[in-house]
Amino acid sequence: MSLALLSDEDIRNLLESLTREEAESFQDALKSALHEYSTGTQAIATSLYNQPKRTSVYSERTGATTLFMPSSSPVGHGVKVVTVSSPHADHSLPTISPTGSLTLYSPEGNPIGFLHAQTLTAFRTALASSCLLTKRANVRTLTVFGCGQQAYWHIRLALLHRGSTIRTVNIINRQFSENAKNILKRFYSVPMEVKEREGWDQAQFSILTPGYGEYDRLQKEHIRAADVIYCCTPSTEELFDASILTSREGRKKGRLIVAVGSYTKDMRELPGDLLAQATRSHQHGHLHYHKHATEGGVVVVDSLDGALKEAGEITDAGLGPKQLVELGELIMIKRLFREEEDLSRQSTETNSLAESVDKLDFVSQSSAMSSVFSAGTGSGSSKRSTSQSPSRGTSDARASSPSGFRLPSFRHHKRTGSQRTTAEEKEHQKRDDHLARWLTSGNVIYKSVGLGLMDLVVGLEIIELATARGVGTRVENFSP
Repeated sequence: MSLALLSDEDIRNLLESLTREEAESFQDALKSALHEYSTGTQAIATSLYNQPKRTSVYSERTGATTLFMPSSSPVGHGVKVVTVSSPHADHSLPTISPTGSLTLYSPEGNPIGFLHAQTLTAFRTALASSCLLTKRANVRTLTVFGCGQQAYWHIRLALLHRGSTIRTVNIINRQFSENAKNILKRFYSVPMEVKEREGWDQAQFSILTPGYGEYDRLQKEHIRAADVIYCCTPSTEELFDASILTSREGRKKGRLIVAVGSYTKDMRELPGDLLAQATRSHQHGHLHYHKHATEGGVVVVDSLDGALKEAGEITDAGLGPKQLVELGELIMIKRLFREEEDLSRQSTETNSLAESVDKLDFVSQSSAMSSVFSAGTGSGSSKRSTSQSPSRGTSDARASSPSGFRLPSFRHHKRTGSQRTTAEEKEHQKRDDHLARWLTSGNVIYKSVGLGLMDLVVGLEIIELATARGVGTRVENFSP
């Protein structure tokens, strides 16, 4: 068996040259894994997808925190080790950008890859965020906090997927640093033929720092103008005042707000009042709605357990499982839809399922959003989570798919006999339409603390691409 060795330069060159089709292939692989992770309640029992708790160690000498993130899947397992400067480190110590390695193994335990983790980590985080970006109706203006790798790859993938509509990229950073200079250089150095192919050759880039005299006014303008806001800083305090977005003026349109920089309880990027508004309680049966900025009633997270234990914004706002929904539960895998449709077609008449699924691109009547909006939706137990997301339910009506896990319970728009009245059907359609508006045009907040599973999936895809292109070093007949 051979061992693939990929440096950060190897990985960066591979990912910089991705076509849109290749990026979509990476995204599809990640979607599938996240979907099974969030909805496959048999995951632990059958060892399909497993995400153990990550551990960390802190060094007072270097001011660095080292994270150990294991994960496993049907096609292999791995562990990523990343070191990064702690937000509480002595400021006189050198800053350590996130760096480390990812080691991948076959299901039988044979090492198959050793990859530098710096670019990979930033890319896989941005790739997960792009799963929500690609669903948005309008993406013209990006506002980005931070100038590091995470900021770069969130912008780069946004341009790759939605470059034909993006016209403005506003970057906000705490100082005009070398990173601030370098991030602009990286975008300016992209070949013109690539920019034209992806549609962003006319996009305008700017950097705003507190040293500018009108910083407060321009920051507010950039935030309110944004269709998408990316927060990519290891901040220990809120990046902006909540009223910029929670006021009547701030709610004149919906936005996708992504926060990926903070990863401990002591860190935070988003203001608590913004999360409170997005998840505030409402009367029974009343859709969480504003005529300009629809709310879903929940915050999207990559991992329910991780967010509740490690996300400072989530813990500070006092949010619980019923106010969170995992990204994997919002991802519609059309393969699963076809499987369940084939099973159900024999005994029921399908009216508008396909149309609704294509429009909504989310799953499960027992999802967290449905438990917020629907009466009597209970929370099933999860064999994977100790924090019981309301969106992880079990149902005897679920059918087993050929992949070995239980299919999500889709909201079917069909009737047999007196199963559902016209009024009930209209009410369900009303909820579906509301959720569709929320995902495509409403205020969607996504908080990521990082999953080793993302590294595993993306790392395996990178090895496959590197092998096809002859990139990196391979040690043949390797045995530990």
